[in-house]
Amino acid sequence: MISLTNIVKRYKMGEEEFKALDGVDLEIQRNEYVALIGPSGSGKSTLMNLLGCLDTPSEGKYVLNGRDTSTMDDNDLAKVRNQEIGFIFQSFHLLPRMTVLQNVMQPLVYRGIPKAERVKMASEALDKVGLSHRMGHRPNQLSGGQRQRVAVARALVGKPSILLADEPTGNLDSKTSAEIMALFDELHQQGQTVIVVTHEPDIAAHCHRTLRVSDGKIVQDSINAKKAAQ
Repeated sequence: MISLTNIVKRYKMGEEEFKALDGVDLEIQRNEYVALIGPSGSGKSTLMNLLGCLDTPSEGKYVLNGRDTSTMDDNDLAKVRNQEIGFIFQSFHLLPRMTVLQNVMQPLVYRGIPKAERVKMASEALDKVGLSHRMGHRPNQLSGGQRQRVAVARALVGKPSILLADEPTGNLDSKTSAEIMALFDELHQQGQTVIVVTHEPDIAAHCHRTLRVSDGKIVQDSINAKKAAQ
């Protein structure tokens, strides 16, 4: 599903240039459950942005579902982000004046899907995360865990190839974090490919594969045999 070949990402800081990613090679198969882990400044956020087509490499090749993203223009990349990748962020990014249902429907508006179909798809996504009884509420009427579940439903609604979660439990207490990770576990068991970016070992422990990033390189690629056998 994902193939990175010799990916380099350079940034300029004044007159200086540095490599945020330095020759990354990576393969991720369909229905994998992967953690990207590493300290601040390691390159893991840059790698996540490239995987999510939010940024493009300075060098190298990124093939997603058989398509070389290196050859795509901004419109093509926007379409990939909308149709192939479901994003979940630490700070939820919900629109405060919209209801839960309207928030979840939002990505479908850009696809030109008729309203009745949008409502049906969004209702199904909310049912999947256990929040169908809250669809008329606004984000400020929900707990942090419920808001993150809405964000997961919004990410799922377009039936993406990949769920890409950036520190998805960063604003949640430990009990609620465990509930959100249990939801990711369940989605993976249903066939969803999940990539979680985290600096917390207990969150990474839910995943079947852990990629440790340091100084712009993947320095460790390990399989959680116990999880993979479940």
